Amino acid sequence: MFERFTKDARAVVVQAQQEARALRHDRIEAGHLLLALTAVEGGAARALDACLPGLDGLRARVRAEIDGLDPDALASIGVDLSAVRQAAESAFGEGALDRDRKEKRGHLRFTREAKKVLELSLRVALSNGHRFISDGHILLALLMLPESAPVRAMRNAGAELENVKSAALREITAEAA
Repeated sequence: MFERFTKDARAVVVQAQQEARALRHDRIEAGHLLLALTAVEGGAARALDACLPGLDGLRARVRAEIDGLDPDALASIGVDLSAVRQAAESAFGEGALDRDRKEKRGHLRFTREAKKVLELSLRVALSNGHRFISDGHILLALLMLPESAPVRAMRNAGAELENVKSAALREITAEAA
């Protein structure tokens, strides 16, 4: 399947591993794939940025979802999670609030949900008549899991999921041309 991945899609998989490592996680989750989609300059990042200008807010929400924190609940009691994270990282370095785990060497394993996203990206590509899998296909596959942490993060950041889907399809169509 990976032979069908475009350069940007491969970069997303590599970046997802880096995102997991940066958060000191021992596996790659679907949320790490979304973090990677925002970090790799490609069609998916352009689609997300068109629907959610300033991807930093989305990144903070994804990180919170992965860690099981609810930024809205914290905000209701006066705690700005992104401000707390920024203050801690400026004082103690990046990842200061992340889980204290030993860094795992070698490849990190994908969770069942992350594997499902990659499998669905192939289905999305084939259903659109594409012989390649781009980062946009990965984004569309994520959207097919409405109860996943990354989709909750997109919704909580104010994204209209249909707009994200339309923007991703436009980017994929432009790539295919």
